[in-house]
Amino acid sequence: MPDPEPLLRNLAQGVLEVLAGVRDVNQLARWMTEDAFRSLATRGALAARARSARGIAASRPVQSIRSVHLGAPVDDAVEAVVVIGGPARTRAMAIRLEGLDHRWRASSLALL
Repeated sequence: MPDPEPLLRNLAQGVLEVLAGVRDVNQLARWMTEDAFRSLATRGALAARARSARGIAASRPVQSIRSVHLGAPVDDAVEAVVVIGGPARTRAMAIRLEGLDHRWRASSLALL
């Protein structure tokens, strides 16, 4: 399996952009299982509704990836915490990758 860190960084940035409303969630589908994709699509729709209710336009996220911490609980699986820093606060995103068809796919995502 390839090194998972580049995928984790790109996926975390993509998730932030989906939630900010500047990226279509379908662009991340190839990197995710169906359940993880459905969960992100729902959360992205809720974020869009909240922005609309407050009259806030979609804009590029100002958060940046600070660090990635990896663990491998079993073969062909990686659990990671991606630390995301922004102007007001620091957050974490938990991502589980599973090896499917010789490539990594996110099976679980949680923005904490």
